[in-house]
Order: sequence, then structure tokens, then C-alpha cells
Amino acid sequence: MEAKQAGAEAEPLARPEGQSQPDEVPVVAETAPLADKNDVTGEAPVDAACNGVEEADATVTTADKTPAETVDEAQGASAAAAVDEIEPAADAAPAEPVAAAPADEAQEEIAAATVDEAEPAADATPADPVVAAPVDEAQEQGAVEDAVDAAAATPAAESEAPPPATPFQRGEVVDGTVLSTSPTEVRIDLGDGHEGIVPGRELERMQREQIEQLQPGATLPVYIVNPHDHQGNIRLSVTHAQEEMDWRKAEACHKSQEVFDSLIAGYNKGGLIVRFGLVRGFVPQSQIGNERRSASGSTPQERWGGMVNQPIAVKVIEVDRSRNRLILSERAAAREQRESRKEKLVQELRVGEVREGRVVSLVDFGAFVDIGGAEGLVHLTEISWQHVNHPRDALKVGDEVRVEVISVDTQRKRIGLSIRRQAADPWDTVAIDYKVGQLVQGLVTKLTNFGAFARLVAAPEIEGLIHISELAEQRINHPRDVVNEGETLTLRVVKMDVAARRLGLSLKAVNSAEYLDQDWLS
Repeated sequence: MEAKQAGAEAEPLARPEGQSQPDEVPVVAETAPLADKNDVTGEAPVDAACNGVEEADATVTTADKTPAETVDEAQGASAAAAVDEIEPAADAAPAEPVAAAPADEAQEEIAAATVDEAEPAADATPADPVVAAPVDEAQEQGAVEDAVDAAAATPAAESEAPPPATPFQRGEVVDGTVLSTSPTEVRIDLGDGHEGIVPGRELERMQREQIEQLQPGATLPVYIVNPHDHQGNIRLSVTHAQEEMDWRKAEACHKSQEVFDSLIAGYNKGGLIVRFGLVRGFVPQSQIGNERRSASGSTPQERWGGMVNQPIAVKVIEVDRSRNRLILSERAAAREQRESRKEKLVQELRVGEVREGRVVSLVDFGAFVDIGGAEGLVHLTEISWQHVNHPRDALKVGDEVRVEVISVDTQRKRIGLSIRRQAADPWDTVAIDYKVGQLVQGLVTKLTNFGAFARLVAAPEIEGLIHISELAEQRINHPRDVVNEGETLTLRVVKMDVAARRLGLSLKAVNSAEYLDQDWLS
């Protein structure tokens, strides 16, 4: 047998399945020299060591110990027996020193002594055999897993413990009272002993007017950002509260179709930007009022740059909070405002009243004039005392005019206006300056099937009719057979009705003998 180096490290002990490994692996310590293996007396120390292990194992193992305790204590005894120096028996003869047993053989012996049932030494008094309690591996493994799970669950449960209950919900808007202010925070009393804070970084983004309102004792709405933050505080926001209130107001206006008055805050290539409180609304170009939309310019700056900070009335036509989208309409608001103002004005107006107005639109039959919140119609015949073929011949959009109320229909909400009645009535001079039989100069302005209209050269506001029967002595089919538009003729006044404002003229009576005496006197 080859000699082995003393002090070689022992391999870990084999353990029954379901049992954990010991924290430290027993090693075989350096042993004293042994006698030659052929020497009978030299075997005594090894047998004594093995007997010591077996006796220790048999002594410790009892029926009331658990299998795990039995194995652990057996390992401890085996390790102690292997570590201690092995002394030769007292009655043994001196022997030649021999090499220590191989490390793997010692390990096998220790493992065998640990796992197998302990047997009494040959020279020891036989002991009653002790039977170890059966090991329920499943129960032991389950107990270990339960202990690990309990240990792991304890910190998680502590970290996930719910925060203290508060009567507030995230995103809720409540009223609070300012308790104190500082550069770093504002403390708000929420009632029932609850206090919240507005952080300093929000104060840095607030406008000066908003900060000045945060005086102790002031009541204001606040937004619950977090009902319980990492420091146990109720985190609040004044700005978010105002935005939330503005969104709610926009939704209410959308449902009620109420008109909202604001200022134009800016513009882009698609339309105007209008502030709805702290929420930014957008008025598309198609929803801008007629007057603003008619502004000229090749760029948005040229068209709408001068409108910034101008007042504007709008209606909410779309609200989409998820997309941060608020669409407004000036046209819809203008229609409703006109109808509302018109209804009120119709009840106040009286015939004969004189108002200042502005021409807002022209149509074939007249002009619409805004007289302060409501529009009235100036019929074509009421534009001027002179004959007007189309309103654009005498007016243009935007003209400031003085009008007289000539009719009010409260049922149909219609207002009749007149421009010409605010000018001197030319018929007042006709009654004085003109008489039947007088010769006048007239300009042919219009031809019809029944005659031709001619304007007096000396009084352009007066227009008379030359009946087709007064154009020639003979019968004619149409006035164009005798006269042409734009032609200036000498005519004779044959009829006057100042009350009805009618003037009859004649071409054929110019050389009539009936008026010779009158012509001679004149």
C-alpha cells in the first residue's frame, strides 16, 4: 500500500436526499505514524478510532432525536474522531510508522459511519439497537419551502402596505384655503384636519397675478395630484385645477351652445388661436367670421397679425380632452349673437328713429346695415333719391351711413331702413321750381316696353317717365324706335304728383300748339 500525504483534505460527506449540506466540510487532519499494515499491533489505533466513531454515533443517536439531528451530530462526532490525533493503544507494542490511510478511504469510512446504522465495537458491551425515526422527505422539504416563502414575503408585504386612507381621489378638484406661503411651497387647508402642499416648482411657472392671489385665508380650487406621496403629503396643483375647471366649462358650453367672449391670442396658417381660460382653443379658417375672413394678405401674418388681442365671440363646436382638442367657431357665435341682439333690438326700436350703421353686405335688392347688434335692410329704392340699378353703384361694404327706421316687424324680426330719407327731399324743390307744361332737359336712363325713364339734368335726384304714348305722334312698337339710353332730350312736364312722387314727361308735346302761350310767356 502506497503512503499518503498526511493532512490531505477530505471530500464533502454524502448526505441522504432531502437533507442540506453542512456549513463546513470536515477534513482529515494530520495523523500520527502507524505501524506497518502487516503488524497486528499496528491496526489497533485505526480500529480504536473507528470504534470511537461508532460508539459516539451509537451513544448520541436516540429514539427521541430527529433524523436531521442524528445525522448532524454523527457527522460532528466523525469529524472530531478524524481530526484528533490517533494515539497507539497502551498495551500495544511499538510499531513502525506507516503512512496515513488514503483520503478517499477515510472519507468513505466516515460516510459509512454517518449514514449506516451504528454498530457496537467488538470489545464494547453490546448495546440495544436504536432504530432512527423514518424521514418524511416531502414534509421536510415542504417545511423548508414554507419557511423560505414566509421570509421572502415578509419584506414585500411591508413594502406593499397600503398608504393611510384619505377622503381624496387622484384627479379630484376640491376647494381649499391658503394657510401659509413660502418660496418653496404653499400649504392648503382641505378641511377636516387635512392639509396639502403646492410645490415650489409650480409657483415658478405661475403668472404674477396668480401668485398674488395665494394670500393666507384665500379660498381657491385645487387639483389632487397625489393623495399620499412618498413623504405622506397630499400633493396639490393650482394650475391643473384651473385647467380642469376650464375643460369642464368648455364641455358645458358645448352642451348648452353658449357664446363665450375671449381674446385672440395668436394665429397659424390654418386659423386663429383663442384662449378658453388656460385651455388653448382653435378657430379654423372656415369658422372665422365673414368680416375677419375677408381680410387680404398672402401670409397669415398679413391677414391676421393685426387681430391679435382683439375681442372675439365664439361657440364650442368640438371637445376632445384625450387629444387636447378644443374647436371653436366665430361664425356660429355671430349668427346666434345677431339673432339674440336683433330680438332685443326689435323690441326697442321705434319707427322714425335715426341710427348710425355700417354696411355689412350688398345684395341685388338692397343693402344690409348693422345698427348696433342687429341688421336691417335698406331696399334698393331707399338707398338714394336718384335711380340706382344696383346697391354697389352707391355703396360698398364697410361704409358708415346714417339711416332712419321706416318699419319694424316684431313677429318676423325684420327691420326696414332708409338712407335717402336722411338726405334733403328733392321733391320739395320740384313742387316749387317745376310746373306742368314746363320744358326741361332730361337724360334717358332706361327703356322699358311701356316707355322710357329720364332724369332731370337740373335735378338729378328726380326721374320721370316718358310713356310710350308720349314718345311720338304715330304708334310705335318699342321706345327704342324713337330714343336711346344716354340720350339727352328736351322734354315737357305733362304731369306732377308730389305726394306720390311721380313726374310725367312727354317728347311729342314739346312742339305742341297747346303750350305755345306758355312757352311765349316763359
